[in-house]
Amino acid sequence: MAPASPDGLDVLILGGGISGLTTALALTKFAPPGKVPRIRIFEIRPVPATIGGAVNLTPNALRMLDHLGALQKIREKDYGRTIDYLEVFDVYSGKLAESDFRGPEGKGIGTPPYKALRITRGDSLKGVLAAVEENENITLTCGKKTVKIDETADKVTLTFEDGESVSGDLLMGCDGIHSATRLKHVEPERKAVYSGVSNAFGFAPVDKDFKTHFECTAINFARRGMLLTSYFQPDPTMVYVGGLMQVKDIGSRDGWKAVGADAEKTRAELLDRFGDAKIPCIVPLIEKTQDFYLWPVFTLSKHGKWATDRVMLLGDAAHAMPPQGESTGIVFEDTVLFSRCLTRWVEKGKPNTMKEAFDAYEKLRRKRIEVAFEESKDVVRTVSDAGWLGHTIKTYVVPWFLWWTHSYREKHFIEDVTKTDLGY
Repeated sequence: MAPASPDGLDVLILGGGISGLTTALALTKFAPPGKVPRIRIFEIRPVPATIGGAVNLTPNALRMLDHLGALQKIREKDYGRTIDYLEVFDVYSGKLAESDFRGPEGKGIGTPPYKALRITRGDSLKGVLAAVEENENITLTCGKKTVKIDETADKVTLTFEDGESVSGDLLMGCDGIHSATRLKHVEPERKAVYSGVSNAFGFAPVDKDFKTHFECTAINFARRGMLLTSYFQPDPTMVYVGGLMQVKDIGSRDGWKAVGADAEKTRAELLDRFGDAKIPCIVPLIEKTQDFYLWPVFTLSKHGKWATDRVMLLGDAAHAMPPQGESTGIVFEDTVLFSRCLTRWVEKGKPNTMKEAFDAYEKLRRKRIEVAFEESKDVVRTVSDAGWLGHTIKTYVVPWFLWWTHSYREKHFIEDVTKTDLGY
């Protein structure tokens, strides 16, 4: 348990989701001896949000969670289900390819080896929260809506809707795609844009003898979208069902909420898109799913401002993009790499302004994010509506693409940003 040190930084974090919590853990873990920061996290919701779909934590994501002490909590609670390999199907003709996480010896990828883990966003958040609670220097306050952000040469001040104000040495904006930190302070004109695709997801209870076409996780391509079907817990009595598909813009957040609340309409849409699948379990899984949530995928422009002199955006607040298989791992790497850059600046005796650490982080991170952004465009194109010919071409391209990019993806799975040369 780490208490804050008098000589440590006073850090404010907006956003009590996975990005904000892992940032707090990373800033604590990599703090110089005797300079553990005081970290105060503020979340707009009344309680941390544990609702969400099932994400794939790739080997690099698990490696970061292990460094931060959260993976142990996840494993203690038996959250998630290990993925040996991800399977790719055409719903009309069958299996197309695999993406393997077993590594050369079957134990995983990297040193030490990690496979992948399919886990709900809620369970991953619970694991990280459990790790946060063991650190006395970190506090989380919910139900706090930020209405104003002021920055001076030596501090940042948050003013909340209830009239309370708090000040700190720096502010971390980890508050997601519709970030108040970005919209009220860092770059107000950079607003989220609807990507054109949405994720309709839910959870289907099944009998233990229910026959599926996949071992753990399957990506199922159709002419009008992609359906993800996956186990996400050790007990195979529940399947995550998520349809990524092209949906017209509703026009407002309230409008999306209203449409998303009609679960039966969303179910009917999925049956219309995937009901002609030749894989026998596809339709029953959609029919068995209890409720559906419609989640529009928003993005930010590729280039944008991430920081001021004392405020830094991380995760979706800085670079939201459509899901491209590694999104969660990218967030974890953001938090660890930034924390190491900030720690190096403190270790050097704070020779210049804090912006020195910010600039070092951006120099290391921008290229990786820009590449991931371009990859996410391919996801949007792949799940967009296509005719018979376009879909047929896709079934030939996808296996070739997975084969061609295997080495590139494995390079990222092996990567450990705790060892990256910071360059300053």
